[in-house]
Amino acid sequence: MNKEYAPHQQRVIDEKNELQDKFSKLGAFILDNPIFPTLESEEQDDLQDQYIAMQTYLQILEKRINRF
Repeated sequence: MNKEYAPHQQRVIDEKNELQDKFSKLGAFILDNPIFPTLESEEQDDLQDQYIAMQTYLQILEKRINRF
């Protein structure tokens, strides 16, 4: 069943999908890219903090979407 969403709801869905893509790519970079361990520890920490913040943001968007 395809549900049609209001424009403001669709923007939230699109935002969540874009964020999910960035979140997945950052996670892959942190876990699998040989460049990550060569970065300064402060940069590694910032990227890991960013990953956690993105995860929280995704969870909030998912909760909002579930209420549509």
